[in-house]
Amino acid sequence: MKIQPLYTVPHHAKQVTDWIWQAFGTPESRAFFASIVATSQQEGEIPLTFVAADGETLLGTVGLWRCDLISRQDLYPWLAALYIDEKQRGCGLGEQLQHYVIEYARSLGYPHLYLYSACKGYYERFGWRYIGDGLDYPNTPVHLYQFDL
Repeated sequence: MKIQPLYTVPHHAKQVTDWIWQAFGTPESRAFFASIVATSQQEGEIPLTFVAADGETLLGTVGLWRCDLISRQDLYPWLAALYIDEKQRGCGLGEQLQHYVIEYARSLGYPHLYLYSACKGYYERFGWRYIGDGLDYPNTPVHLYQFDL
């Protein structure tokens, strides 16, 4: 298994788009997610999308974005759109993808990394600190987390 930036394996962009659209979007938002994926493939810049693959089999994806929660643009950068293929869940890949993005953000000199989630209890297991609640568009409560780098 190898984790790498999507720009090194751009033929996986359609699958990544479909995963995050189906997991986090609405029926009419595929173009929105395609735009996110397309603009997160520039070497040396954020936003970036990373993928985990075993040969040509895509296993999961995660992003390092400037902003993932419109109501909290004061916080950045964000670990975003963590998605593991259903057949790969429960094997520790989510933790590996988090660690990869944490180390990448650390190498860029950021002091903190943020994420938001509708669920509680998962990210705390990996060292994320709950810092309060926020609102996703249009008015959905979410939980905010910070990781000190």
